[in-house]
Amino acid sequence: MAPLISHIYTADPSAHVFEGKLYIYPSHDRETDIQFNDNGDQYDMVDYHVFSTTSLDPPEPVVDHGVALKAEDVPWVSKQLWAPDAAYKEGKYYLYFPARDKHDIFRIGVAVADRPEGPFVPDPEPIRGSYSIDPASFVDDDGSAYLYFGGLWGGQLQCYQKGNDQFDATWLGAQEPSGQGAVALGPRVARLTDDMRQFAGEVQELTILAPETGEPIAADDHDRRFFEAAWMHKRGSLYYFSYSTGDTHYLCYATSASPTGPFTYGGRILEPVLGWTTHHSIVEFQGRWWLFHHDCEISKGVSHLRNVKVKEIFYDDDGKILQVKPE
Repeated sequence: MAPLISHIYTADPSAHVFEGKLYIYPSHDRETDIQFNDNGDQYDMVDYHVFSTTSLDPPEPVVDHGVALKAEDVPWVSKQLWAPDAAYKEGKYYLYFPARDKHDIFRIGVAVADRPEGPFVPDPEPIRGSYSIDPASFVDDDGSAYLYFGGLWGGQLQCYQKGNDQFDATWLGAQEPSGQGAVALGPRVARLTDDMRQFAGEVQELTILAPETGEPIAADDHDRRFFEAAWMHKRGSLYYFSYSTGDTHYLCYATSASPTGPFTYGGRILEPVLGWTTHHSIVEFQGRWWLFHHDCEISKGVSHLRNVKVKEIFYDDDGKILQVKPE
């Protein structure tokens, strides 16, 4: 599978269908002298590009619409514009993005545009009550909007075990709960206000259950526990929450009858790729379902220099996601 974008390094692709076109909102990787570490300092991104195409099969050119937002234009940001996402509601387009604030703590910001490609104008402050990384927006059929987020280790999610407003710096770094009886930390979700720019209520923790026990996935179950890369999509009446397992390098999914869960683990949607991280989105386009993801093919395995790819995914009659088309 060839990289979808090859003239610059891109990762963490969030794909959406707007105005009949497929738009991709990825991270923009760049060369750096920062050494690889588990805190993710080598992922030193400073801007976002937006891309679009009119067809994946047959493939049509992917258009680079240029820089849509720069770190220097966001007053509260100090560094690291990590994985973004976008949403549309009532004539406006919204770009959600994580970055470190002036105190080196990850927050989530929002920027607004009149067009899907931007340019996006950022709000001067991050979303109140936001923290950690990897925002994923979801607008339900009734217009209700949600923001999912969270990431362990460098994403700082483990620092909020005492509450949404209690940052515990002793948990910084490559650590998370573990041991007998410990439950995996869940991703977070908050309903968005009607203007899409603030949380409408308290941030909640999503629960992902093990199907064989009906209990939350254990912290030591690194093959299935949430690590980062939240994504939400809906097919029929079923909600699919998908995510990365981080240090085991799988993309997995869980399902629920509600956008806020609880979710039940459903399986894997992508095996490990070349490179450390794996991050994705799932979207229906022109009657087929597509998994956008990344690897490090172009850089030959340099984990912070990634490239976006896409593959088709399938569903069985019970709604289970299949990596291969059923016969």
